[in-house]
Amino acid sequence: MANTKKMDYVIMGLLDHEPLTGYEIKKRMDTTLRFFWGGSFGSIYPTLAELEKTGKVVREDASTNGREKISYSLTDSGRKALKEWLKEPVEKDEIRYETLLKLFFGMENGLDGTLEHINRFEEKIKSELPLLQMSVENLSHILEDDTHKYYYLTASFGVKTYEAYLEWCEEAKKRIEEWKQK
Repeated sequence: MANTKKMDYVIMGLLDHEPLTGYEIKKRMDTTLRFFWGGSFGSIYPTLAELEKTGKVVREDASTNGREKISYSLTDSGRKALKEWLKEPVEKDEIRYETLLKLFFGMENGLDGTLEHINRFEEKIKSELPLLQMSVENLSHILEDDTHKYYYLTASFGVKTYEAYLEWCEEAKKRIEEWKQK
């Protein structure tokens, strides 16, 4: 499946669990998925429209108290497409951190500027790691639900990755201090 639109599958995967509005999809991306995937309203709503056009999702009126609300549900066709995509080999795993890009070209910024980027990255990781650790702890108590087993694996990957990032930050800061002494 060369060049598949991953946003299609992100949305279908979320809708596989429950009907959601576009706003709720964005909220899930900004909370649950934010450690490894993101999306904007500018990509969510056109994707929902395309998925509806191709019969993979259906739109439902979920208005309450006079407030207009559109919810989307996954169809059998959408569920089939999601299952087929899940069986395919991964096309590309990638890490895209602007911090690393700036470090790579850090010659123009110098050691102090590089150290500043590392410190900011470290603070971000330190602030997010407890959320991942709490998720792993909470999920470890509800693994009898098959869905939570997969959430647990994803969150535990995040914990290990973030711990490695913090270890790297310490090593990089020590190395920079050594270079500054020369």
